[in-house]
Amino acid sequence: MLAGVAALGAAGAVGATSACSRVATADAGDGGQLLEQLRAKGTVRLGLAGEQPYGYIGKDGEMTGSAPVIARRIFKELGVDDVQPFPTEFGSLITGLNSLQFDVVGAGMYINPARCEQVIFSDPEYQMLSAFIVRKGNPKKVRTFKDVADSGARMATGVGYAEIEYAKEAGVRSVTTLPDQLAGLLAVEQGRVDVFAATAVAVRNVVKGSDRAEATPEVTPYLKGEPVVDVGGFAFRTPETTLRNAFNRELHKLKRSGELLELMRPFGFGEAQMTTITAKEKCAP
Repeated sequence: MLAGVAALGAAGAVGATSACSRVATADAGDGGQLLEQLRAKGTVRLGLAGEQPYGYIGKDGEMTGSAPVIARRIFKELGVDDVQPFPTEFGSLITGLNSLQFDVVGAGMYINPARCEQVIFSDPEYQMLSAFIVRKGNPKKVRTFKDVADSGARMATGVGYAEIEYAKEAGVRSVTTLPDQLAGLLAVEQGRVDVFAATAVAVRNVVKGSDRAEATPEVTPYLKGEPVVDVGGFAFRTPETTLRNAFNRELHKLKRSGELLELMRPFGFGEAQMTTITAKEKCAP
């Protein structure tokens, strides 16, 4: 895992030097020409955030994760054979997309109204609840965000993660932000925080092999008193509806055939993470 983080940094440095190859976004209103431009180039640049299991650089230095695997499958059907990773920080993904650093965000990004004002999303490829990384035996006995607040447990989560809002809603007074789940695991193992909150699949994956930390069962977050089930999808620049719509058509083919689950299963996803929720539903205020 540490090798993967190091490789991510190296790959990010390489990607940062390729700004001269940016493809200009299309004029609003015509559906965009990016799909045709990508077909002509034969390459699509995929923004990812080094977050397991969605998109990260593995120990072998190669891009892996559920989102890159899906992207390779779909873009091949769209006539674009090469998917080029462009790692960056999660909080920089939308800015990087809109400033033409890459063409598509494939980081399992949660779809919500605030983000829908900045980008357009594919329909989601998964749905997800949260979970906590805690010390072995869960000494603070936290099972919900309210437990975190009531116990006074020191909580951390990732920069820009939805869990920040869920914690505040539950009354957690202070939330530390860390770069990713690996940093969260280390912080819990070393006793610097009591809880690290993230998506359930990511939490389960990152604690594998740890003898000092464990994952809690899935946690249902609440906003305004209502339970929340988050969904994640690919993000595109707002004018590029032609590309987004073509991507959606291929995504729905994978859903109907069952191939989507088979592509995602090696990264810890199961039937419970498959969803029929649409981006339109999650973008509604």
